[in-house]
Amino acid sequence: MTPRRLAAIVAGDICGYSHLMQLDEEGTHARVKRIQRDLIEPSIAEHHGRLVKTTGDGFFAIFDSPVEAVRCGVVIQQNLTGRNASLPRDHRIEFRIGVNLGDVIIEADDIYGDGVNIASRLESIAEPGQVFISGGIYEQIKHKLVCGYESLGDRKVKNITDPIRVYRVLPDPAAFNRARKRRESILIFLLSLLLLAIAGGALWYLLPQPLGRVRNQALTRLSPDVSQALPGRQSAPPAPARHDAARQDRLPVLATPVLQQPPSQQAAAPVAPPQPAPAVQEPEMNTLRGGTFMMGSNEDSSEKPVHHVTIKPFAISRYPISVREWNECAAAKACAFLATGKGDAPVTNVSWSDSKQFAGWLAGVTHKPYRLPTEAEWEFAARGGTQTRYWWGDDLRPDMANCKGCTDVAALEQAPRIGSFKPNPFGLYDMGGTVDQWVEDCWHKNYGGAPTDGSAWTESDCGSHVIRSGSWKNDPRYVRPANRDSYDTSVRYPTHGFRIALSP
Repeated sequence: MTPRRLAAIVAGDICGYSHLMQLDEEGTHARVKRIQRDLIEPSIAEHHGRLVKTTGDGFFAIFDSPVEAVRCGVVIQQNLTGRNASLPRDHRIEFRIGVNLGDVIIEADDIYGDGVNIASRLESIAEPGQVFISGGIYEQIKHKLVCGYESLGDRKVKNITDPIRVYRVLPDPAAFNRARKRRESILIFLLSLLLLAIAGGALWYLLPQPLGRVRNQALTRLSPDVSQALPGRQSAPPAPARHDAARQDRLPVLATPVLQQPPSQQAAAPVAPPQPAPAVQEPEMNTLRGGTFMMGSNEDSSEKPVHHVTIKPFAISRYPISVREWNECAAAKACAFLATGKGDAPVTNVSWSDSKQFAGWLAGVTHKPYRLPTEAEWEFAARGGTQTRYWWGDDLRPDMANCKGCTDVAALEQAPRIGSFKPNPFGLYDMGGTVDQWVEDCWHKNYGGAPTDGSAWTESDCGSHVIRSGSWKNDPRYVRPANRDSYDTSVRYPTHGFRIALSP
């Protein structure tokens, strides 16, 4: 019997592939192959999926978890956004991605069934750079990802009998609220126009007509008994003063210009006392006196050459920034999303740009020069005054760091609380494992030409930044103080967090 299984199917396809091939056949082919090798295949593997096949300009993959399937699609799209940022629009390689949950027939090198066809149809109606998901996927993931979702309603697609409920994934969790507020603003604007039109019609009815005529028209609408009982009904026309009163009663009050008095004649308006800024609980900081150390190692080409670096005194947060600390920034509308999870867990799914927003917000509300640490400062702090492979020695020891294979604790979807493992000699926790940590520096493939004074190595428009520490999902080699990696500047990833530094 042919094996079947319920799976989350991801279908991806390049937009305008034929046009790209016409512009530069060999170059486009090479770029597509590189994206498949360096981005799509590793992302699928990282999210526990299986690449079923590639189609020249697309791919199909299956996942046991709908959460991981959508997360993989978002990561691919965000990475491609970073890669395309510096390219002319007609040279950009952009994917459409569709994700569906369905029962599929599995063969060695292909998958079949309506579930696959629906994923393919979702991909075909998706916009460039977007991830579209089916209603079945949405119901499985709607409370499990830091995302927004925009319902596109039921769509009838080719060769599928029943309409498909379609959702657009909004990787920025604030994006859905912004879209909703934009729609609400449009509705409020239209309602305001309607009210103005009604008010204008009322003014048109009242203003051009003689006041007595308006009054008589109003009185004729009353019952005969009531109109007869009104004073002056059978007598001579009312005095002009009564006309004025009637006018005042029935006409809208128009604003009268007020002549500005000289400052000396104006009454002094009471001035409200300035309100103090809301208190912010600052992260716990450890002050380091600085010094000279040997930065890098010979274990990886990106960590060479080993070189002397002199660090000036600075302070660095004792722990990675927590969910509670991040959400203070989010509550102040200064950070892009509200983080989920326990308050004492490290915040994750944070891009380099997000971490810079937090540091800028904290500096603004405290009037202190908070910032991201430089790469040299981070390694100096992580070593804790040692020059061994790990801060505790050259051999891996159990329960010294939170990484895959470092402890007997089963891998979790979220990192455990900050400070769960021993601090290094500088009293800093989680300087290796727990979460990947952003630093200020742009990514360079090695230390050739790196500054030796501990300053950040940056350029004005670098597309990727250095990330340190490794996470609870990485193996032990990532928790070495010398280990370094990179990630696209504006891309969020579920293991990425950060800590902050403070200049004297």
